[in-house]
Amino acid sequence: MDLRNATVLVTGATRGVGAALTRRLLAEGAHVIALARDADRLAEAARDAAGRLTPWPLDLGRREDVDAAVATLLSRHPELSVVINNAGVQVASDFVRGEAAARLGDLRAEMTINLEAVVALCAGLLPHLASRPRAAIVNVTSGLALAPKRSAPVYCATKAGVRAFTRALRYQCEDAAPHVHVAEAVLPLVDTDMTRGRGAGKLSPDAAAFGLLEGLKAGRGEIYVGKAAALPPLLRLAPGLGYRLLRDD
Repeated sequence: MDLRNATVLVTGATRGVGAALTRRLLAEGAHVIALARDADRLAEAARDAAGRLTPWPLDLGRREDVDAAVATLLSRHPELSVVINNAGVQVASDFVRGEAAARLGDLRAEMTINLEAVVALCAGLLPHLASRPRAAIVNVTSGLALAPKRSAPVYCATKAGVRAFTRALRYQCEDAAPHVHVAEAVLPLVDTDMTRGRGAGKLSPDAAAFGLLEGLKAGRGEIYVGKAAALPPLLRLAPGLGYRLLRDD
């Protein structure tokens, strides 16, 4: 897919992989609608983008705000043709020791941001994307969607949900809107604020963004980035080993 002059919505656009995606898309010649909670960072990014970045402050954890934003997005940007659902949060929670019960509000917000917002944006934007000559949706997941880890069961569940949702959405588009490309980008452990203090051999956000966009341009439905590419064959050949490797990631 050619991203030159495309209008691309990126969620979680001010940090980590989202910020790297925004920079690379601008370098590709795209116009970016940068959606994130941090209005100051968005304004700073817009100042550096020579008019090719539209800042859009939005908390994806607020359902009513997401619903309201969809209609406004389309009225202001009828040329929108690519949506990258990148935003995500991760909450460590121990259900056995009562930590999950104490953080239930955080876990509900995690489910809203990681899964519900993806569904809401796709529901609101896909009919418009289907009216475009060529369009794409990329939903970002993780190797943890395939093999969960012990410390963040809700995060793993939301990413597994996005994975299943994306495949089903791809089936719908294959039947009714084949010009809309639906992809899942499966990332390995990336060096972001969310992963600070844990893990080794992490991929840089820029390398993750590069791999995602290269997969999109190549038209892949499942885009495995970096070490994540080793996970499907490992789980086929030695599933026990694959689960053990990510169990305490």
